[in-house]
Amino acid sequence: MRVFRIILPVTAIEQAAGFYSALLAQPGKRVSAGWHYFDLGQMVLACHEPAAEGDAATAPSLSQPVHFAVHDLEGFHSRAQAAGAVTASGIETRPWGERSFYCRDPFGNPLCFVEAGTEFTG
Repeated sequence: MRVFRIILPVTAIEQAAGFYSALLAQPGKRVSAGWHYFDLGQMVLACHEPAAEGDAATAPSLSQPVHFAVHDLEGFHSRAQAAGAVTASGIETRPWGERSFYCRDPFGNPLCFVEAGTEFTG
């Protein structure tokens, strides 16, 4: 078993596509009017704007961060700031050993970027 898709609720699919394209350094792929997918290897990060699909309801932003393991933590931190993420912290080494930073995308979704090799898995 594996997680193959994480959905991030957004309120403006074009803005989300631009933000995540800059942050992830890839264009991703529009799969329908309200869905934009980013291939992250064995998982897809999907931005979803319900209104663009004709849904009346909106989805609230996530309450807990999505954690990404990355090899270039400093590069991701710089791109997050340049793309307009609201950074909650600089790069820090956590008491549990992870080297990471936290931020929020323009839609309030919390994200955490962890240096690959320092992930705490219990």
